[in-house]
Amino acid sequence: MYKEIAIIAPTASGKTDLSISLAHKMDAVILSLDSLAVYKQIDIASAKPTLEERDGIRHFGIDKIYPDQNFDVVQFIDEYKEAKKFAKENGKNLIIVGGTGFYLKSMIEGLSVSPVISSETKMKVQKALLDLQRSYELLYEKDKAYMEKIASKDSYRIQKALEIFYQSGLTPSEYFQKNRPVPVIKDLKIFQIDTQTDILRERIALRTKKMIQNGIIDEVIFLEENYGRKPNCMGSIGIVETLEYLDGRIDKKQLEELISIHTAQLAKRQRTFNRSQFCNVFNEKLENLENKILSMV
Repeated sequence: MYKEIAIIAPTASGKTDLSISLAHKMDAVILSLDSLAVYKQIDIASAKPTLEERDGIRHFGIDKIYPDQNFDVVQFIDEYKEAKKFAKENGKNLIIVGGTGFYLKSMIEGLSVSPVISSETKMKVQKALLDLQRSYELLYEKDKAYMEKIASKDSYRIQKALEIFYQSGLTPSEYFQKNRPVPVIKDLKIFQIDTQTDILRERIALRTKKMIQNGIIDEVIFLEENYGRKPNCMGSIGIVETLEYLDGRIDKKQLEELISIHTAQLAKRQRTFNRSQFCNVFNEKLENLENKILSMV
């Protein structure tokens, strides 16, 4: 009988090794719940498992797009559906694991289905996007509550809002009010690694040191040469600090310190999000969680 579970926890808490060990014992594939691991060529900064570390386990949600391409929750849900289809067709189970809790929350709560965009609307939107600021102001005037959540230079999300507005004749808020979300996943057992703050900080510091030793500076040089600094992923932790180092604003010691500090801050935000957004989560220390999961699935 097909089974699927989710493992959530802040960055550097030991999720990767746990999930791979479990995948062998549960005969499962893994769906990565990580917004940075989805990018090809961002290997060290994302701390994605190497092919050797994946140990023959099929992974989804890793190395899907290039750094200058967009990726959003809709595409993640498509990736989940592909992973589930593969698992079922091959008699396997599915483990969803990672730190990007927003993706998991969106699957549990569901998303409103966007309207089918006609070629005529697409042309109209592309024309409007030539003046991005004017398009943003138009949408802001029509739907302030929705557009306040979108940056005035976020061309991707402005485009999506324009498509809804021009295609449906409704503001995004009106459209989503009339098209309520449908859950993508139900009755999911969610497990969380319970890690003490001081231990997590030690793990983060060790991982950061390894990132620098493994060549994050060379990786960021390659990324900047090939994609510049505009893609959203170039503002990620690890990358943005390395760019500061390359600009000569900080030295190598400060680089390591800043990545560790900012990663710890991210881990705190992830913990807060997970506590506030997920109910009926099974918490356990890392060393005991594998046995707990195997006893419950």
